[in-house]
Amino acid sequence: MDADGPVQAKKPRMDKDHNGGYAYLPCEKTENPKTSLVFALKEEVGTLHEALKVFKDNGINLTHIESRPADCQSSHFEFYVDCTGTKETLDPILKKLEEKAEKVKVFAGENEEVPWFPKNIADLDEFANRICSYGAELDADHPGFTDEVYRARRKEFADIAFNYKHGQPIPEVTYTKAEIETWNTVLGELSELFKTHACKEHNNVWPMLVENCGYKKDNIPQLNVVSDYLKAQTGFTLRPVAGLLSSRDFLAGFAFRVFHSTQYIRHASKPLYTPEPDVCHELIGHVPLFADPAFAQFSQEIGLASLGAPDDWIKKLATLYWFTVEFGVCRQNGALKAYGAGLLSSFGELQYCLTDKPQFKDFDPEKIAETDYPITEYQPTYFVAESFESAKEKVREFAAKIPRPFQLRYNPYTQNIEILDNKDKVLTLISEMKCDMDVLHKALKKV
Repeated sequence: MDADGPVQAKKPRMDKDHNGGYAYLPCEKTENPKTSLVFALKEEVGTLHEALKVFKDNGINLTHIESRPADCQSSHFEFYVDCTGTKETLDPILKKLEEKAEKVKVFAGENEEVPWFPKNIADLDEFANRICSYGAELDADHPGFTDEVYRARRKEFADIAFNYKHGQPIPEVTYTKAEIETWNTVLGELSELFKTHACKEHNNVWPMLVENCGYKKDNIPQLNVVSDYLKAQTGFTLRPVAGLLSSRDFLAGFAFRVFHSTQYIRHASKPLYTPEPDVCHELIGHVPLFADPAFAQFSQEIGLASLGAPDDWIKKLATLYWFTVEFGVCRQNGALKAYGAGLLSSFGELQYCLTDKPQFKDFDPEKIAETDYPITEYQPTYFVAESFESAKEKVREFAAKIPRPFQLRYNPYTQNIEILDNKDKVLTLISEMKCDMDVLHKALKKV
């Protein structure tokens, strides 16, 4: 599901011979105003028909609808819908809907000047379950489509993510022998290649993950263990997610240094291929660089830029994310190295990306944001960053052009997004920064 339009989610890139690399991409855009809402209904005959009749009787067209159990023990089902119209035009029917449904919640519509965005890290709960697919909902070409055991297993993982709330410990899972063997295959194929193809930041962190998080044969690291390690290094944390989020929602997590991570693993029949992000992609591709301070800051810059941004800018930032966090290449000591998770988790493309076959261009956010890319084959073009620091500064300059009537700042102490929209707030921030500058000045005198 995507904030840019209704509901046919693009499939992630598919590397049929090797691991896939993935991004959370926009769906096709609609020109009609759209509002999203969630409501719960008791599992009784005719209740959904009566609820949907409210929309029909008032001329409101539904462009997407999803359903799932409200919780593991409940007799209620929760429905997430996208519909045409604005909050204002929906107000008359919301009261009627509340007579038939429970827990009616309306999300920001596209017509609003500034789209809704989370202000506190706990607000990520608001959209964490707005995903494109759930549990056993697999496409017909998925390797596990006809495997009922695998489908049931996927639902187990989806239920964990669906019931997770901010502040709770991430539940541990016991992986099966087949799942561990799949991990072993992926880990074995990639770990040797990292020595020559991965950037130095990735390789610097890798031994620490082996030592502290159990990155080794016969052991799939637990998300809670990895999340605690990341938090101690850069403040990044992991949050379980059941599937693909929209670009807007996924990038919003980055603003709080939160990475929405899957917990399930690809089907054992094709250990070097998966049609969607899995725990191998997340832990092997993404996690190492989130432990690097410069890359963590770079990633957060993209997330902060996305908050309250118009839909056309969300598309640009999602493209920027694709060519960096997923398929980024950098230059180190005169040689090209991979830092994107889509490359670092793909045995085939990790080899390909450093050959003379693709085209390499300078890192320019303006040009990157307007670049089309394939999602079912190796990338024909990569954008080369000279360093994460320089890339971060260029992203900041690019993001400064986003038409927002305020500036945003993340407060790591309160885990809030501060909206700097008046002089008093700016002066308060200046005062806080002055204290930090005094500390730096004293430190320099002692160096």
